[in-house]
Amino acid sequence: MAGRIRGYARRVTESHEVVPTTWDPTGFRDGIESTLQSFVDGQASWLAALGEDAQRLVEHARVSVSGGKRFRASFCWWGHLAIAEPTDHVALLRACASLELLHASALVHDDYMDASDVRRGRPATHRAFEALHRDNGWAASAAQYGASAAILLGDLLLSWSDELLRTCGLPPDRVLDALGYFDLTRTEVVTGQFLDVSAQARATSEVDLAMRVVRYKSAKYSIERPLHIGAALAGGTPPVLDQLSRFGLPLGEAFQLRDDLLGVFGDPEVTGKPAGDDLVEGKRTVLIALALEVLQGSDRDLLDHSLGKPLGEDEVSHLRELITGSGAHERVEHLITELTDRALDALTSASIRDDARAVLRELAAAATQRTV
Repeated sequence: MAGRIRGYARRVTESHEVVPTTWDPTGFRDGIESTLQSFVDGQASWLAALGEDAQRLVEHARVSVSGGKRFRASFCWWGHLAIAEPTDHVALLRACASLELLHASALVHDDYMDASDVRRGRPATHRAFEALHRDNGWAASAAQYGASAAILLGDLLLSWSDELLRTCGLPPDRVLDALGYFDLTRTEVVTGQFLDVSAQARATSEVDLAMRVVRYKSAKYSIERPLHIGAALAGGTPPVLDQLSRFGLPLGEAFQLRDDLLGVFGDPEVTGKPAGDDLVEGKRTVLIALALEVLQGSDRDLLDHSLGKPLGEDEVSHLRELITGSGAHERVEHLITELTDRALDALTSASIRDDARAVLRELAAAATQRTV
């Protein structure tokens, strides 16, 4: 596995400079998947004694950590390689995989808070446990059982993320430094999520607030903090970590803005989510805030009052037309380009290893030009 991850290839950058790169994304994702499943196996081996309910929770944990783009683990890996080659590839994979446990925790909780039915083409955790309760004819509320299971599974995954990083096998002093950034990450993403929930509760659509949600709910924990954690594990100094922030933060914002576009305009066959899912969930994103700034009269009222309501295909299609007609779609695309360019400019001048710089450019493109 390490050989696949480190295997050299060559590519031509946008500037037509031929540079070496050390990136096999498929091999890396396979390594993260294997690491996560091995970790869950270890937990399952002793939790099995608690009976079938505990086993069922562990199996849903296994499903929750399966698949995905692995962007957070990738940026952690290359945050490390930006500073130095790893001395223990297996230990570094474990450290990177801890961020995917954190991500899985956030998704389980997020799906419940958003009342989402589907995650990656499968029933969301709370819906799966709700159906289990109903199918077995158990007592009390099926919905409450599903909610409880999702909250507890998210908590379990969050606890495991800390455990996996602490026990990854890298030098304890480096792990302690990385844990400081990991603590910040968890605080930021939880607070950012609450900002999002509060904006939806108040039906607030302000661009500045929506961008603050973007930054703290997603941008930092998706790219900037994974870079910091990887760099800290490599012994990176504060000035270098600041340079990685100048790359990672605007790129993380561009990453989330792309996600917001996909939440409204994405193809359900590709995203695994229903058409216009963010509209149905009532997400007060930058896209929506920009549209509401321009739309007037009945069009503005229709978009505003449709958020968070059940919508048919024709209704979703009409709201998409209103958003596009307002120029919000185009403005978000422009903002994604502007933020990505700012990130890449910062990357060019960062004091990091050149092979890492090349791969981080590839990752930047993958994060901001995706369709899922």
